Amino acid sequence: MLQDTVDEIAARLGASATLEDRSFQLLAYAAQSGDIDVVRQESILRRRATDQVRAYFEGYGIAAAPGPVRIPADADLGVLARVCVPLRHHRVTYGYLWLLDDGTLGDDALASVADLVSRAAAALAQEARSRQDLGAGLRELFSADAEERSGALSRLDVRGPVAAIAVRGAPDRVAALWTLPRGVLADPAFPGRDGGDRQGEPMVALLVPAGQARELAGRVQAMYGTAAGLGGPREQAGKAWRSWEEAVHALRVAVRVPALAPVAAWPELGVYRLLARMSRERLRELAGEVGRLAEDPELARTVEGYLDRAGHAQESAAALGVHRQTLYYRLAKAERLTGRDLADGQERLLVHLALKAAHLL
Repeated sequence: MLQDTVDEIAARLGASATLEDRSFQLLAYAAQSGDIDVVRQESILRRRATDQVRAYFEGYGIAAAPGPVRIPADADLGVLARVCVPLRHHRVTYGYLWLLDDGTLGDDALASVADLVSRAAAALAQEARSRQDLGAGLRELFSADAEERSGALSRLDVRGPVAAIAVRGAPDRVAALWTLPRGVLADPAFPGRDGGDRQGEPMVALLVPAGQARELAGRVQAMYGTAAGLGGPREQAGKAWRSWEEAVHALRVAVRVPALAPVAAWPELGVYRLLARMSRERLRELAGEVGRLAEDPELARTVEGYLDRAGHAQESAAALGVHRQTLYYRLAKAERLTGRDLADGQERLLVHLALKAAHLL
């Protein structure tokens, strides 16, 4: 429907037209007529505008504008003059219609497509509401209560294999989740911890076809610019709540461990699969086993790097960018601080786990 509307607008005005959501992700575009600028070309090829171009356009107040906004050309950005028509429905902006302007798009011409603009805005609003209604069912589908899950399954058309995704929310971002594939269920305000241990702040919850999970996790993470956790796949939708639990734990790791950010997949987390299930109290107790070592970031990084490489001194020194004698000096210092013998397998394992636990605090 959106594509048909954009085509009709372009035909009536004789102008190149594109339609984007609020996050500047391309939803539909008409065949090119006349000149094309870099921004339109990149938008079509990459399906979204760059942050620089987005900032340029938003600087003209398009998000709150009640009507068309005329934006001048900018040679440095590769922007031709264009008109932005906010797609507003009941005073809420759901997207933008962009029209390249060669000087012929007067007020009368724009008024002639007002009905089509309203139709596009209503379609975006309806799609947003539909997604919200379906997404609300995730709270029951991801519930630990078997009866709630059963009720949700009877209302939602969900088929396996599926996987859950948890994304850390961003108060200053509005993501167009309704632009995701139709097989995706999304709730942008899922209650609970957000993966950063901030009680009460909502997460973004999604249930997606397992085959698209990794790509969609990255896509939604990029919408919010935060972090995401991906749960393991489940053949049956009734087991999706298990994948959700894993996704929340994986998000916690993605937030705290830069090496596994910005998207952490549960099947690939190794020992963090164990640690992420632990309470903060238990993690703090475990991290305390290395005592004052954690207070020296460089020393802690050295010991962890050495243990990550199974105690291979030459390989560890090369990876850390230090001389082998420096490595030995630091390891000896760590043993004094912790009272642990790194030559002892049991104590070496305890130190390794304690350092990993400290990352999640």
